[in-house]
Amino acid sequence: MKIGFIGLGNMGSPMATNLVAAGHQVRGFDLTAPCPDGVVKSASAAECATGQDVVITMLPNGAILRTVAAEIIPAMAKGAGFVDCSTVDVESARTVAEDAVLAGLLPVDAPVSGGVGGASAGTLTFMAGGSDAAFAKAAPLFDVMGQKAVHCGGSGAGQSAKICNNMILGVTMIATCEAFALADKLGLDRQKMFDVVSTSSGYSWSMNAYCPAPGIGPKSPSDNGYKPGFAADLMLKDLRLSQMAAEAVDADTPMGAAAAELYRRFVEEEDGKGMDFSAMLPRFEKRHRNTGN
Repeated sequence: MKIGFIGLGNMGSPMATNLVAAGHQVRGFDLTAPCPDGVVKSASAAECATGQDVVITMLPNGAILRTVAAEIIPAMAKGAGFVDCSTVDVESARTVAEDAVLAGLLPVDAPVSGGVGGASAGTLTFMAGGSDAAFAKAAPLFDVMGQKAVHCGGSGAGQSAKICNNMILGVTMIATCEAFALADKLGLDRQKMFDVVSTSSGYSWSMNAYCPAPGIGPKSPSDNGYKPGFAADLMLKDLRLSQMAAEAVDADTPMGAAAAELYRRFVEEEDGKGMDFSAMLPRFEKRHRNTGN
């Protein structure tokens, strides 16, 4: 296929590289990031989108997505696929999809799970929202960039699935870090804690695959000074999106709200900015029950 790729940052660049390696013709555009090898640089987003079979976007937020969409939709050929892999609010995803459908395009909101490592290895999971025809148009590219793509429903369903997934992830990581900090103060060996919980009813992805305790379980960012695999800043963004969605549909999400507030404090008032989201463990280690210090 002829593909336009807009947004060549930490995630977009390796995704575009994998498309080139699979034999696709890829043009790219980013305001600041360079094009990876094999991707032909465009002078603008509209130029990048012109004449392509599919345009993929990987952008920071809903406002930027709306701005880029307004520029590229008029430039795209009828019947082209518009695959947005950004993680944005559901309303932005649906608004952009509506505009794309009116222009005769096949839009899919397809946020990803798997981080930079998954983008590089081509093992991302895509959570897709859109029509059957739009999903079918994008599916061969999902096969190149990822290991799994789930068609979650109509437009906005991909973003809904991503937001719900990451709300669970944020809550369970906090609970895992709290439990390790409590176990430390109770005098329980961390390895013994892991051996019990990872094979008992408390097991979770946060414990078993991404353990926040250094030297315990599979290798994770905790073993690398908490340099981000998934940054706390991005977890805060996703938790805020979950609370925006919850407010919009009048859903009661007290644990999600508490997780959002804890990550807000961690990122904005403490030392969490630029750290992995599992760095909540050293945060809790330093704190006491009543004083909060």
